[in-house]
Amino acid sequence: MPGKRITQEQLSEAFGVSVPLISSWERAQNPALPPEHRLAAYAAFFATKRSVDRRPFRAPTDLNGEEEAARDALLAELTELRERALGGSPAGEVPAVADNLWRFPPNEDITIVCSKLPDRLRRQLPSAGPEDPDYVELYQYSDLDSLFELHGHIRAMNPSNTVRVRPGAGILTADEGSSHLVLLGGVDWNQITAEVLHRIDLPIGQQKRPDDKDTSGFEVVENGEVVETFLPTLRQIGDVQVLEEDVAHFYRSRNPFNQKRTVTMCNGVHSRGVLGAVRALTDARFRDRNTAYARRRFAGMEAFSILSRVPVLQGTVITPDWTKDHVLHEWPA
Repeated sequence: MPGKRITQEQLSEAFGVSVPLISSWERAQNPALPPEHRLAAYAAFFATKRSVDRRPFRAPTDLNGEEEAARDALLAELTELRERALGGSPAGEVPAVADNLWRFPPNEDITIVCSKLPDRLRRQLPSAGPEDPDYVELYQYSDLDSLFELHGHIRAMNPSNTVRVRPGAGILTADEGSSHLVLLGGVDWNQITAEVLHRIDLPIGQQKRPDDKDTSGFEVVENGEVVETFLPTLRQIGDVQVLEEDVAHFYRSRNPFNQKRTVTMCNGVHSRGVLGAVRALTDARFRDRNTAYARRRFAGMEAFSILSRVPVLQGTVITPDWTKDHVLHEWPA
């Protein structure tokens, strides 16, 4: 914009996204491709100097004829550049919505990153320390039901692929971070989930729990403001709170660290929500209809997100049916 210096931080405020996300689109080497709806935001913002009249910067919604013409010209140029950069789907790339969301191209590594149980809770388990003769390494993971369910399913669907499991509080190697990433669990105990959420263009945020016994929810954010919050349902029985319904979040897009690989999140407010997100596409009774729904609903899109209810009956997860009223929120709209 002539005569005006605009920083990535200011642009992130205008778009309601993180600075690293803006940076990933604008870096000189190996830039990430912004989704199509962000091109429209760029075009509208830079079509008029009125966007920077006051802080925080915002593209005006009442463009005049000259500004609309400038926006359309910018959008056409950006769209052409994006299509040129794409050059068709890269070889071996998995689309956001495939025939089977857990089948990947042969011989491409898959890394499952599972939330790590905090040390204060691990110490309460038997054989928790590596020095114990009966030490069990899997005790370090917090979502064992989900990990057990998903690891077996992915291995069965991808017999020629290397499938690794890593803790969410650990450090991924460069090869693991740029593989097909599958993230289990939320921002409280899975640091990789929190890091990836900071780098992707997704209007869904997860509230942090101040304490292990507290509850939280998922937030829908528009223009930097929370417009809707989805919380689990708990019922008080005597001195105990019983979970009746959790909230699950399933998300799929390109891996922000490798555009030829994917990132998939299976998350929940509680562990039952994580398992519900997993079983939506592993449960033999529901996976075909849920996959068909996702293909029909998000065809041609590079990323998608579904928040759904997860009924819990006497501690047992009931698989969410995306074709019924279990869906709470979808993105893109």
